Amino acid sequence: MFSNQKMSRNFICTLKYYNVTLWPRLVKNVNGMYIFTGISGVMFTCVKKTDLILIHSNKLNLTLFKGHHAKLTGQSGVTAPAIKTTWFQTEKQYLVIQLEGKLKPGKSYWLYTEFTGELADDLEGFYRSEYMEDGEKKIIAITQMQATYARKAFPCFDEPGMKAVFHITLIHDLETTALSNSQEITVFVFHAVIPSTAIITRTIFGPTKKMSTYLVAFVVSDFKYISAKDKKGVLVRIWARKKAIEDGQGDYALKITQPILEFFEKYYNTSYPLSKSDQIALPDFNSGAMENWGLVTYRETALLYDPRTSANGNKQRIATVVSHELAHMWFGNLVTLKWWNDLWLNEGFASYVEYLGADYAEPNWNMKDQTILYDLQRAFAVDSLTSSHPLSRKKEEVNTPSEISEMFSTISYSKGAAVLKMLSEFLTEPVFAKGLGNYLKQFAFGSSVHSDLWDHLQKAVDQTPGVKLPYSVHEIMNRWILQMGFPVITIDTRTGNVSQKHFLLEPDAVVDRKSEYNYEWFVPIKWMKKHQVQDQLWLLQKSALHKPMKVSKDEWVLANLHVSGYFRVNYDLGNWERLLSQLESDHQVIPVVNRAQILDDAFNLARASIINITLALRTTKYLLHEREYIPWEAALRNLNYFFQLFDRSEVYGAMQAYLKKQVKPLFEYFGIISSNWTTVASGHTDQFTQIIALSLACSTGVEGCRELTRSWFKKWMQNPHNNTIHPNLRSTVYCDAIAAGGTEEWNFGWQMFQKATVAAEAVKLRSALACTKVPWLLNRYLEYTMNPEKIRKQDATSTIGYIASNIIGQPLAWDFVRANWDYFFKLYGTGSFTFSRLISDVTYRFCTPFELSQLKRFQKDNAETGFGSGTQALQQAIEKTTAKIKWLAENKEPVLQWFLSESP
Repeated sequence: MFSNQKMSRNFICTLKYYNVTLWPRLVKNVNGMYIFTGISGVMFTCVKKTDLILIHSNKLNLTLFKGHHAKLTGQSGVTAPAIKTTWFQTEKQYLVIQLEGKLKPGKSYWLYTEFTGELADDLEGFYRSEYMEDGEKKIIAITQMQATYARKAFPCFDEPGMKAVFHITLIHDLETTALSNSQEITVFVFHAVIPSTAIITRTIFGPTKKMSTYLVAFVVSDFKYISAKDKKGVLVRIWARKKAIEDGQGDYALKITQPILEFFEKYYNTSYPLSKSDQIALPDFNSGAMENWGLVTYRETALLYDPRTSANGNKQRIATVVSHELAHMWFGNLVTLKWWNDLWLNEGFASYVEYLGADYAEPNWNMKDQTILYDLQRAFAVDSLTSSHPLSRKKEEVNTPSEISEMFSTISYSKGAAVLKMLSEFLTEPVFAKGLGNYLKQFAFGSSVHSDLWDHLQKAVDQTPGVKLPYSVHEIMNRWILQMGFPVITIDTRTGNVSQKHFLLEPDAVVDRKSEYNYEWFVPIKWMKKHQVQDQLWLLQKSALHKPMKVSKDEWVLANLHVSGYFRVNYDLGNWERLLSQLESDHQVIPVVNRAQILDDAFNLARASIINITLALRTTKYLLHEREYIPWEAALRNLNYFFQLFDRSEVYGAMQAYLKKQVKPLFEYFGIISSNWTTVASGHTDQFTQIIALSLACSTGVEGCRELTRSWFKKWMQNPHNNTIHPNLRSTVYCDAIAAGGTEEWNFGWQMFQKATVAAEAVKLRSALACTKVPWLLNRYLEYTMNPEKIRKQDATSTIGYIASNIIGQPLAWDFVRANWDYFFKLYGTGSFTFSRLISDVTYRFCTPFELSQLKRFQKDNAETGFGSGTQALQQAIEKTTAKIKWLAENKEPVLQWFLSESP
């Protein structure tokens, strides 16, 4: 038997094209199974002599030809060696073909297979989805190939760097439509041989561009579409369930797709590479969306918008997700990573520019500022742990499907976005875009590694007068992507000293992962002194004296202006005091995103025992006067962490009283501008702030809040066909009313969930049902997550997460997951992106020694089964719980005393 390493080295080839024909059966066969049959051939050329062929195949039943799983023929007069034996290497999911002789370098060969696969409902590869329409069960066949599931649809060289042209044919029922990456070129009808009475359609698609297997897609459904052509004749279609299209739920996505494509063509200085852009909303889809080239697949919540029932937040999510996926049409699809260890380059880039595309489509939404909430602060939370990892990992660390799946993490997406935003800021956006455009031109239809991008950005810098860097792009950026974590920058305004240190939430934690850069970074620091913006400072060593940062007693320094850099900032106590004084006297002098930064930095510095916790708590005092969304959201996230720590202790009452005092002016403000909550705010982010005002006011007991929400819900219960609750406020209202009610309210919510025809509304209800305080209802709801007839498989893990966020539901969810670990691991553990989140969600409240011992016991008890793509999440949970135990021992009493002193 050959080792994996030898096998991988032995077979190196370049690909030309695949011919793939698939026939999904949308009715059960005699064995009660849904299946698909297929034939596939691939033309490849050898790079060196070998007597071994490795091609990926997983869960496919391959037809035997003379006892072997494939046929091999030579091309252009070349005779192929005979096949000696074939077998499956299960760990890396290879079909191994041992030959009698050797393949010749530079010669082309044709490898042919026939196969049958199960059209399962497992959300991977070629799978089926079921939904109800007008009382009838509908079944569709759809795909999700990323990262390692194309091999589950047809045998293929399933690696991102192994690109080829795909000729795809789909055979399907007459009343269905087939879609794939390219436009259909021939559709014809014929009688099937078995059964002879069936009339079948064969749809042949044009050849694709040269692309990776993970971007291949096909759908067979009876969906409808709306369409338009852009200025260059590109066909844009939005596909969805018939009723969703008829109700206009695809209109918003169609409206924004064209301007977003137009923006990216200008931004990349490269035309959209394809003739069409299909986007389809699917009832069952494990990810938020998938950037298949020319056929982008989405969860319904990420593409469909109904102005009557969808909230403002749903609309923003659609704009950012559509923008993210369309950004990939160039960055990721046209130019692809060579291997998954550089996944951050794909996903981090799309996560950064999604805000630029959405901002172009919706210029009044102030989208660019929101990156601090949805990328930077989200990345900080996990990158401050010793269990974090560098953006770009060593190739040998990322091999198995589980290891590949783990790369689809907050680090790859959110840290990747934050670091690239910082790079764009210090290069300037025009230089960044110029280097990017040249990079895309050079590697179009090929693959690359991160250093290729650095090369082109460096060339753009060299060609631009006035852009000066202290070191090359390579030398600066490698410190940010090849070592994990980030620095906290400490500025002493008494002396002007500026220093950096690796920021860890647990200051005494041991960092096992070595770094050739010793956890030091080249840090670009934008800053201001009182009202004046100053020249950018580069911190290039551990500590340096920067005399302009030495200030008098009536001045303050604010660093990381507009939060352009990926680092936290600490100051001497005097500067902290002056910043707090400025916030309380006139907070608007400080930019909005920096107000959010001050809050988030202070709380996390306190969690890391770098500053006193009471100093962090004092940053919330000015919120009495704050009306902007971003600072309030940053404050709420940090205070929610406190809720999780203290809602089972005596601190909770004092904390509630303080927050009630702080949010009351905001609640009253929106009561006035909304005519006593009968309308919503006009501004986009103001609508988000209004939701915070209602949610926090109700949860802290502000007078009149709960009466409002419960009366709205009761009115709806009395007239279920007329829901007058504004879509923006429904999540809060539903949760509050179900939490305050009993079986009657829960059952009503469940009935409305089952009847919901708009996915965004269904999510609001599914989340709210987890708010009940009745334990048996929560336990029954947990059981529902194992029944796809009640809770779709794509929604099971998030539903458990919702229940775990409820103080009563958390221990129930933890027990439930432990009791059913084998079930969840088998279903989601080896590849699902959501699996790591399940572990994080059910352990989020853990903060006692007993809970830590339970975690470690869970780790030990399931070591044999394993944790798959949740392995890192479990390590993070143990690390976070350990840090919280220590922090609580030191800080619980001062926190209690501070809240008591500040409460009315």
